[in-house]
Amino acid sequence: MKRKELDIKSLSPMMQRYYETKEQYEDAILMYRLGDFYEMFFEDAETASRVLELTLTGRDCGSGRRAPMCGVPYHAVDGYIARLVSKGYKVAICEQLSNEPEPGKSIVERAVVRVITAGTVIDDGMVKAENNYLVSIYSADNMIGYAWADITTGEFNLYEQKTDDPVNALENFFAAVSPSEIIANDAACRYNDQIPSIRSGKYPKMTAYYDWAFKYKNAYDSLAHALRVSTLDAFEVTDKKCAVSAAGALNEYLHETQKRALPQFLKLAYFHDENYMMLDATARRNLELVETSRDRKKNGSLLWVIDKTETGMGLRKLRQWLDYPSLEEKVLKDRLDALSFFTEHPDDLALIKSTLSEMWDMERLAGRCGYGNINPSDMLQLAKTWILCPDIKKKLMGAEAPLLKKICQMLPSKTPLAEELLKALNPEHCGAEYKHGGFIKDGYDKELDECRKAKETSGDLLRSLEATEKELTGIKNLHIAYNKVFGYYIEVSKSNIGLVPFRYHRKQTLVNGERYITEELKTLEERLLHAEERALEIEMELFEKFKELLAACVTEMLKTANGLAILDAILSLASVALENNYVRPTIGKAVKHIMIENGRHPVVEKIVGQRNYIPNDALLNEECKTMIITGPNMAGKSTYMRQVALITLLAHIGSYVPATKAEIALTDRIFTRIGASDDLAYSQSTFMVEMVEVATILHNATKNSLLILDEIGRGTSTYDGLGIAWSVMEYIAKKIGSMTLFATHYHELTDLESRLPGVKNYRILANEIEGKVVFLHKIARGEASKSFGAEVASLAGVPDPVVKRAKGITKILEETSKYRDTNQIMVQGEVDSKDVVQGDLFENVPDEKYLKLEEELKSIDMNSITPMQAFSILSDLVSRVKE
Repeated sequence: MKRKELDIKSLSPMMQRYYETKEQYEDAILMYRLGDFYEMFFEDAETASRVLELTLTGRDCGSGRRAPMCGVPYHAVDGYIARLVSKGYKVAICEQLSNEPEPGKSIVERAVVRVITAGTVIDDGMVKAENNYLVSIYSADNMIGYAWADITTGEFNLYEQKTDDPVNALENFFAAVSPSEIIANDAACRYNDQIPSIRSGKYPKMTAYYDWAFKYKNAYDSLAHALRVSTLDAFEVTDKKCAVSAAGALNEYLHETQKRALPQFLKLAYFHDENYMMLDATARRNLELVETSRDRKKNGSLLWVIDKTETGMGLRKLRQWLDYPSLEEKVLKDRLDALSFFTEHPDDLALIKSTLSEMWDMERLAGRCGYGNINPSDMLQLAKTWILCPDIKKKLMGAEAPLLKKICQMLPSKTPLAEELLKALNPEHCGAEYKHGGFIKDGYDKELDECRKAKETSGDLLRSLEATEKELTGIKNLHIAYNKVFGYYIEVSKSNIGLVPFRYHRKQTLVNGERYITEELKTLEERLLHAEERALEIEMELFEKFKELLAACVTEMLKTANGLAILDAILSLASVALENNYVRPTIGKAVKHIMIENGRHPVVEKIVGQRNYIPNDALLNEECKTMIITGPNMAGKSTYMRQVALITLLAHIGSYVPATKAEIALTDRIFTRIGASDDLAYSQSTFMVEMVEVATILHNATKNSLLILDEIGRGTSTYDGLGIAWSVMEYIAKKIGSMTLFATHYHELTDLESRLPGVKNYRILANEIEGKVVFLHKIARGEASKSFGAEVASLAGVPDPVVKRAKGITKILEETSKYRDTNQIMVQGEVDSKDVVQGDLFENVPDEKYLKLEEELKSIDMNSITPMQAFSILSDLVSRVKE
């Protein structure tokens, strides 16, 4: 039966009230409190019974009809709400506002006190350890305004950008913040079906919110009212109209769903993109920063390697640094100085980490204080965390690093409220049943102790009275008991009713006996119940007092939590540096190159072991802005390029890096084009996806960017692909000037070393022994003599006849191909022909190949190569000379 099919006037009074409430929350599952249960009716009941696997029953709703119904007990509701929210449902909580109906009314007053959504969950068990962002998007013309907030920590950010490609801009933003819920204006919602991460279900769809909430004046006033200011000038966002529109709508949504003030939101933070390295969704995916691209798990990602944090707030801070690498030299120097202190003082590192391991998530606990749903257990966790802060402060007092001095200022020297909470709270009774009392320690409050003593004394008197009555009446099975409905009573079996004295007053008749009350028992009952009731009142009064005191300290607590989060993130990076032999990089405006000695891939070396990982150097400067890297598949080209990118990225979060030496220029963006993927559902082939990514790079890269390009042009015919790869290389080298790692199997491209400025050839060493390829995983100057494609196919298990036939065909094609002579490529139609001088670019250099051999031989360091590498180099040189 559908709710809309019923006439509201035909419903019972209770169901009429339910109907009216549900009308206001059509998009949510309404949990309606009835006694000890939250009940759901009609379509909500049918949905919840299916999702939560509950038994679907029914309830009379008037006019002889029954409404579908299911319910959950109030004490276990959090788990059920979490399951509904995780499936994408909104849940509206309707509570009883009193225990008895108001005079003249037949039903108890009820109202929705909160709407729980994926972006507004705050309860334990519902919220993930990392940030839980609610996002608001405002799109107008070619501008997009963004706002994102975490209700559990009080973080509130906003940003706007001008863009001709809103779909790509939104995709990159979502990749950075990983939203749990997204609200948007109608114009933004139209992009839902075009954004890959939303189409795939990785992130939720944008849902339309009221247009009036996004209007600048309304949004501005909403934010000013929430922050209790008359102007937003202090936050430097007044002129950011699209950002303010998004933030104001987000604020309205929070207050509409939470129905209370949210003092944890203390300020707005505008995101200045010029202060951060920008990473698009493709780069984040290909570099596997926070999750692997294959199964989207943390294990195997960069975050997995560097996360040695002890607290949730530390993990969120580290993730924030990874999501937004810094371009501010002072920020990076301060972090590196702090790391240096702990790498030089490992004993202090271990002591402070040990202290942090005893702490709870103070940031989230402060958020709960501000929200008003903190309980005694939370208070105890907060107090145990807070009281450890002065000890950490003392340990940091001697540190000279500016960032550690700043953290010292953020930590308190004394924690009187924490001490008071520890003095008051009884750990054994602070759990979920705290509303029954017992969570305040004996000895803390004099009146409470007297009530408890009166209760204990009355209990003794009841036992004494029962013994006396048995003796006076001669009824041996007489006993005094209690229930919530009738209070205390004397129960006598039917066989002994004749022995009951006249001073007993009948209270209740049972099948097997009678229950009585006496004046003495009544006096004791009043004394006992009064003591119990007053004891619980005192405990709840103290609890409310502590809640008020904590709410007043939210600002102070969040400041302390931020200091602890930064410290935890620094200690994590320092621990990783010590454990894995990382070194401090040199990074700043004075550095104009990327120079890495004995660099390692942080994730791969963690999996295979440092002893089994072969390190490699990298140098990108004015003389070598582009490295063309050749070599067989599986030799390590892609690993090497990712390694350079990850070392560069780690330096930009203020981390030590896996190398023996590193000098890193400030890099505004890292772009990647790696691997093959398609999007057939939206008519995009592997090659189309590749070209879209290439186009993005060519349109947005600057001379300060780092480009990682793997196998450009491999998704089409050989000659088409070679032409595209050649042209892309020309454009990057002559037009953009980015530092570039370019891996390819097109050996023709190695001729560009002599034809384009700043281009150098490198190869991954490999050797063929008895028809089998041996990978040395070492990079060296020069070009690879062959791709070893057939040999790799053999390693993969391709049958020998197929491999032999492939080698034969390859030999024929190489001998007959005219495209080995790159001098035949004409200048006409070149990307930027005005910058090209034909005589310089395509001049036939005499003895060019021998000049290359001479240069490569000069670059070999005989003191650092292994015998196996020397053999491989010699074998390669002999082969090339014979050709």
